[in-house]
Amino acid sequence: MSSTEPSKLKIRKAEVRKIIGRKNVKDKIYSYEYFTLSLNLYIPRNIIEKFGTDFVVIRDEEQGIITIMPRKLAEEKGIKVE
Repeated sequence: MSSTEPSKLKIRKAEVRKIIGRKNVKDKIYSYEYFTLSLNLYIPRNIIEKFGTDFVVIRDEEQGIITIMPRKLAEEKGIKVE
């Protein structure tokens, strides 16, 4: 395999889900929220606040690498997102 050949990339869009949880501890109810992508991948709150809820999943089949990045960042890097 030569390095001049483009690698085979599969790009898809994903949107972050907001999960609200509740927990009862000694007659008190605590609520919390967190953000996940598909397959329950946790996304930190500061990333959501900075880039928004639209993400891109880039799968390189030849190298076996999966990259997840915010859509805004992917567009800045020149990755074509449809």
